[in-house]
Amino acid sequence: MGSKAIAMTGRAQKEPRVAASGTTSTPPASPIIPVVLGSQTRVRFDCHKGVSCYNACCRQADIALTPYDVLCLKERLGMRSGEFLQKHTVPYEMDGDGLPGVKLRTHDDAPVCLFMNDDGCSVYGSRPSACRYYPVGLLAKHVAGSGSDEMTYHLVKEDHCKGHLEDRVRTLAEYRADQGVEEYDAMNREWYRIILKKKSAGPTVGKPPEMTFQLFFMASYDLDRFRRFVDSPGFRGAYVFDDDLWAELMGDDRALLKFGYRLMRQVFFDEHSIPMVEGAVEKRVRERAEVIRHRRALELALWREKQEREKRAVTERDGS
Repeated sequence: MGSKAIAMTGRAQKEPRVAASGTTSTPPASPIIPVVLGSQTRVRFDCHKGVSCYNACCRQADIALTPYDVLCLKERLGMRSGEFLQKHTVPYEMDGDGLPGVKLRTHDDAPVCLFMNDDGCSVYGSRPSACRYYPVGLLAKHVAGSGSDEMTYHLVKEDHCKGHLEDRVRTLAEYRADQGVEEYDAMNREWYRIILKKKSAGPTVGKPPEMTFQLFFMASYDLDRFRRFVDSPGFRGAYVFDDDLWAELMGDDRALLKFGYRLMRQVFFDEHSIPMVEGAVEKRVRERAEVIRHRRALELALWREKQEREKRAVTERDGS
């Protein structure tokens, strides 16, 4: 397969855009400047209340969230992951197979961010990666045959944004440090790689199993439900954990998120990093076969009982 790239940040990101290596997959009117920015590239930009367009981007919000975005926002709001997802996100499909993603919810009557107020962003310290990066776009690329991925950066210029006319100039490295994106990139990088590897594998034949989507969504976004899943007897009976790791997973969302990345790579790509209990898979297959056998026997019994009931009803009706 050829090299693949996905745009992971951008204020108006609809869904990750796929491009061949060495090109930029953008429409003619794209606000992305097709020049790769280096760490020492000087970027002229500033955003503050004195800029005439202040909050304009928040009134046209279309923000795809990363796993670490969801984690930080739900912590900031003191919510469980399921509650946050229900109140503050909307689902979307990240690719043609239906890989589930989430976007930040906006007001019903206009695409205005729910966290915007007169002073700016009410969750500024926990704002999503795309908001932190703007006006810089992050492109994650996988080069075929290299076995490695890389991140590249591009400048985004939109007509409404007057921040580019401000006098402040910083290197890209300084801008990224000021925006606090290093922590977000470190926590999301493995997730980007999972998506890249899935895309690099090419189109699937038929729709992937529903279990694939459920695990991806749960391990990426719904960490409280994922923790219950990991703590379930079935899961604990299949994988080997020491006490220290188990305590960490049960009490630390960041450790659980990283573990979820490992599990997804193991399940999706057969990259084993989590030891399994010997014979657990075979035992599970036997148990599932037994459950299916009993279920089918029950269904057959219920069907026969229904047939007998209908037959008696016909006999009674004809005899009356």
